[in-house]
Amino acid sequence: MFETLEYPVLNVKVHLFDEYKQWLINRLENKLSTHVITLNAEMAMLAENQPELANLINKVELVIPDGAGIILYLSLRGTKQQRCPGIDLAASLLAELGKLEKSCPICFYGGEPGIAQQAAQFWRKKVPGIDIMTNHGYLSPEEEVQWQKTLQEKQPRLVLVALGAPRQGFWIDNHRHLCPHAIWIGVGGSFDIWAGKKSLAPEWFRNNNLEWLYRLYQEPWRWRRMLALPQFLWRSLSTILYN
Repeated sequence: MFETLEYPVLNVKVHLFDEYKQWLINRLENKLSTHVITLNAEMAMLAENQPELANLINKVELVIPDGAGIILYLSLRGTKQQRCPGIDLAASLLAELGKLEKSCPICFYGGEPGIAQQAAQFWRKKVPGIDIMTNHGYLSPEEEVQWQKTLQEKQPRLVLVALGAPRQGFWIDNHRHLCPHAIWIGVGGSFDIWAGKKSLAPEWFRNNNLEWLYRLYQEPWRWRRMLALPQFLWRSLSTILYN
């Protein structure tokens, strides 16, 4: 039904699908637990030095090409693929699930206190009737235990986790057993954008794969982490030159 391809990027994988959203909807309808990781150059470089992160990426059910660096890597090897930003994939799923006649519980977890709630309010206005539960990412150990019990009781079918990469990926891996029929996606700063705290990159930046530059403008403190981009470019080229 779906054309799929698992492609190596350095020492991790990425899945090249024709239709990510519909593949996930199909998994949801069949109650198949799914962990989605949004792969970018920074995460690929981290995985070079963190075997536990590489192992996590290589074992999850879906890895999408979120970053422009990943698309460049594929292009250098003659593979054409559309970039799939995690925020866009999550938004398309929310819009789709909100239309279902039968309620499909959704969970927003992470971000600063109040942000997930504001993000949920944005979606409630956008898709009336959508069922979203929320909690922030600064829970005490006692609150964390109670939150896990709540997840187990409510059984959301789509769980969006905004704890920052790679922490959100490990958190999902350790807790996905709580909701065994859910789609779990690490969404980074998506709640901040939906809540209006930060803005999405202008269309010109998005169309030219320069969202990273706009993000650096918004968050200049990230410049050290952005050093992973030229490192990734060099690794991408060296795998061609020396192989």
